[in-house]
Amino acid sequence: MKFKSISLAVAALLAASAVNANEQKEGVYLGVFGDYYNSEWNNIRDAAGVDVDDSTGWGAEIGYRFNNNWSGRVEYADMDFDLSGASTGSLDGERFGIDALYHFDDSPFYGLVGLKSIDAYKSLTFANVGAGYRHYFNNNFFVNAEAAVYQGLDRGYTDIGAKLGINYFFGSSEPVKKVEPAPAPVAPQPVAADSDKDGVMDADDSCANTPTSDAVDSKGCTKFEERQVSVNLLVRFPHDTAKVKQQYFDDIAEVAAFLKEHESATVVLEGHASAIGDAQYNQMLSEKRAKAVAKQLMDDGITADRISTIGYGEERLKNTANTLEAHAQNRRVEATITSTERVKVQRQ
Repeated sequence: MKFKSISLAVAALLAASAVNANEQKEGVYLGVFGDYYNSEWNNIRDAAGVDVDDSTGWGAEIGYRFNNNWSGRVEYADMDFDLSGASTGSLDGERFGIDALYHFDDSPFYGLVGLKSIDAYKSLTFANVGAGYRHYFNNNFFVNAEAAVYQGLDRGYTDIGAKLGINYFFGSSEPVKKVEPAPAPVAPQPVAADSDKDGVMDADDSCANTPTSDAVDSKGCTKFEERQVSVNLLVRFPHDTAKVKQQYFDDIAEVAAFLKEHESATVVLEGHASAIGDAQYNQMLSEKRAKAVAKQLMDDGITADRISTIGYGEERLKNTANTLEAHAQNRRVEATITSTERVKVQRQ
């Protein structure tokens, strides 16, 4: 009688809707279910002649949908068997299992195979095969109905079972694909051309073939911006000398190259001395040092009208300590040359 009631409920659900709203693609789902199990276990206690009949109960399962066709799950069911024969009453049991489910393309129906362990009057192992149906109420909630045959592996029992459950799906869903009639061909519309792919149509583009790396204005021409550039120079001198050491020639030549590239730029060479000795003498020595660097710049091709020199003597010490290292840091000529240049704005 119990089996007949469950069967009618399953049949009603299968007939409830011809359209399955959404088929899930992949993700985790959790569910609870009512369970019916029809067993034919005779003489489980040989002396008493006790038979185990139907079981009703409840269970829970967790599953994962791997792709459009395959999913897997594990389940637990709490079972309550009826006893008949020499003894009546009930027998408590538990079922643990794992199933693989195959979902047919664009269909709410699926097949399943699995392995179950039932712990009642003793522990029994079953292989099962069955079929089921899912119906989605929205993108997450669905009900399912199943029927399965259980074949005992350690005893020759052959049982049947049915489940009716409700589940919550945590993954994303895709609507079942519907076959739509092919749209009527549409005559192609003329497309405005943008030959250099700068975002400005050819009809409005005043600068054809701009590089694809350049940002452009509304007329399709490369945008430019002013950018400040600079170069620094530091030349150190031995004690009481204004002779430029050869190791600084490359640095001075680099400044000369910068000045040649930026023809409007000029340079002020600032000479300095350490605090050792007479201040007036150090003033004269700092000026000579600045002029020595200026001469090297002119040797590198820079005209005198672009070079200025000034000596600060010991007025602007870099290091005020009275040590050999501090004195060496103070004997110097330094300059910072800045200029602006017009550079292309890069397309983002």
